[in-house]
Amino acid sequence: MVHLLIVGKIFILCYSNRMIALLIIALVVAGVSGEFTDPHCDGKQVIVHLFEWKWTDIAQECERYLGPKGYCGVQVSPANEHVMVTKEYPRPWWERYQPVSYKLTSRSGNEDQFKDMVQRCKKVGVRVFVDVVVNHMAGLGRKGQGTAGSGFDSDALSFPGVPFGRDNFNDKSKCPSGDGMVNNYGDPNNVRNCYLVGLTDLDQSQEYVRDKIAGFFNHMIDIGVAGFRVDAAKHMWPGDIGAIQGKLKNVDGGGKPFFYHEVIDQNDGAIKVTEYESLGYVTEFRYCQKIAWGIKNFGQLGGVVDYGWGMTKSSNAFVFVDNHDNQRGHGGGGNLLTHKQPRDYKMAVAFTLAYNYGFTRVMSSYSFDSTDQGPPHNSDYSAKDVTINQDGSCGNGWVCEHRWNPIGNMAAFRNAVTGTDLNNWYNQGDVVAFGRGNKGFFAMAKQGHAQMQLKSGMPAGSYCDLITDCKKKINVDGNGMVSVNIDNNDEPIMAIIVGGHSTGGGDNGNHGTQSPGETHTDSPVTMPPIDTSGFQRTVIFLEKPTSPGQDVFIRGGIDHTHLTGCTQDATTSKCAIPIKHQDLGSSSFFSKYNAWSVGDNYLDFYGAEAGQGSSGGQAAQGSPAVWTSNKAGDAGYNSLNKWGMHYWMLDIMMDCGRTENGWFEMKGIVSGNWEGDIFGQKCTGTGATDPGVVSNDHIARCGYINVFHWGRPACEIDNIP
Repeated sequence: MVHLLIVGKIFILCYSNRMIALLIIALVVAGVSGEFTDPHCDGKQVIVHLFEWKWTDIAQECERYLGPKGYCGVQVSPANEHVMVTKEYPRPWWERYQPVSYKLTSRSGNEDQFKDMVQRCKKVGVRVFVDVVVNHMAGLGRKGQGTAGSGFDSDALSFPGVPFGRDNFNDKSKCPSGDGMVNNYGDPNNVRNCYLVGLTDLDQSQEYVRDKIAGFFNHMIDIGVAGFRVDAAKHMWPGDIGAIQGKLKNVDGGGKPFFYHEVIDQNDGAIKVTEYESLGYVTEFRYCQKIAWGIKNFGQLGGVVDYGWGMTKSSNAFVFVDNHDNQRGHGGGGNLLTHKQPRDYKMAVAFTLAYNYGFTRVMSSYSFDSTDQGPPHNSDYSAKDVTINQDGSCGNGWVCEHRWNPIGNMAAFRNAVTGTDLNNWYNQGDVVAFGRGNKGFFAMAKQGHAQMQLKSGMPAGSYCDLITDCKKKINVDGNGMVSVNIDNNDEPIMAIIVGGHSTGGGDNGNHGTQSPGETHTDSPVTMPPIDTSGFQRTVIFLEKPTSPGQDVFIRGGIDHTHLTGCTQDATTSKCAIPIKHQDLGSSSFFSKYNAWSVGDNYLDFYGAEAGQGSSGGQAAQGSPAVWTSNKAGDAGYNSLNKWGMHYWMLDIMMDCGRTENGWFEMKGIVSGNWEGDIFGQKCTGTGATDPGVVSNDHIARCGYINVFHWGRPACEIDNIP
């Protein structure tokens, strides 16, 4: 069999299949090594797979939870048109993996809903990564219409929605097996040129096929997608994938799209993950086995990464405890942990996020009883909404492991310790613990309890335990010794980070999990000298995309643990700060703001003051902010807004003498729901200095413009012009 390999302007004619494979690998490595590994999410390190979620639900989850928690991105189910299986199974999950066309209409929603999701997630710092199926089209024996209405006939190899025809698929003459199917994983030609479980196998060596696939990717990149998970990459030649990736546009903001390739290599076949390392990250399925063994026997956790076992190097390893395939026993499934063993699973995922191997993804599942069962559905088999219970868990049959504290809160840990080495390893008596440089420390106890002193490598201070949402404080002494304190059998884990505090995000109707205005000091504080004399103009911008009819209110003041005499009565509370609202105008656009401003004389954490005005019978929920835009001509145009639409502004005169050395804390309220806790960081801007403390709230400076983003740590403090 003859292959013509084209790389740049070099043409190579080879007659040896083995030589072809080696040349492809060598040339791809030389040409694109180091590309396709940037997820474009400002250094954040954790992806969540919201398996089979609708686009509308994902958009909401980005805003209410993923953004505030510091997740890098969300992997979504295949977005393109697919078959609708109704006979042998009632709409199984795997119908998503049988494409009919590259039109963006699927069981999760249409193209407009997809675009809205991508942009809303990106707005809160969460990038979208799409699971793409380009090895094949629908399986043999299927015909009819797909989810976008396109006709198809798999037996005739006819997919006019692309269009693909018979000539665009691998002919059985290229397949070494007698029946044209993949049945010998010891032969690369069989794995890559034959039909995988009867799925019609595309010939990606054809320029036409490559162009169609690249066009599909580029369309999603234009929408704002930041990267892709390539399904069944093992069944495609690395050179073909490389050629397709070479045709792709840069993502918004610059740089190649992020890629991670599904290559199931468990030392059981001819295909190795190393062949795909130059193309981005590669799935490391052996880690699933290793971590399951390690949780069963903590003594094995020291060898959870075993390069002698063939595991991928960390810089290319895409790591997870389970995925949608193997939790059902498919695709390398079996001896692993899933949400059905919640205690062990929490430990496995928390350890994975604390460890220093690979790029991490967590799974978010739905309940299932059979391997084919589709997502929770209505009577017409459309997917049910993902509902959120009062305690932050999910309803309607959705498991939402990503919201479990030892998983959701560990995203902050992973982000905080990026770039640090593993140190101070301890593994004795069913307790494992380790530090990450001088940025974090992690421990877990198999028996559910541990009280001991261990070397941490961290600065002295009192730290918040991420796992308990800061209900528990962990002390590190001047010698760097940490007081390990684990006493929860269901979640026998603790984790602390420098700058650590409660990270409980989400609009659950409460002010995080702390006392109002509680601030956490992790090291000795030196307050910067700030002029705090008298009333000074202070401006807060809080970016929060809202729906028509929604309004944003600001609550804030001083940490109630720093002063005595702090009460819920703003007129007498020492933690409430006197304010005077600026006159913004008398037009109808400001009518609600003006009404709610009457009698609002303090910034405090307890909502409407006695005698504060109402609008249309609606009581204020705090100090009212007004919607602004930076676009001249918009009703809410304000010259101080330099950033865009949906920047809600509170423009006040504030008594800086009642602040804490010029600093105060604040959070937003929308429709009675608090803004999620903030994973704080130092602000940028001409007025930014170190306040000396970290907090679950935004930390603002009196007498300056303070720019914040709902549930996100990025902030800017500038002089008022």
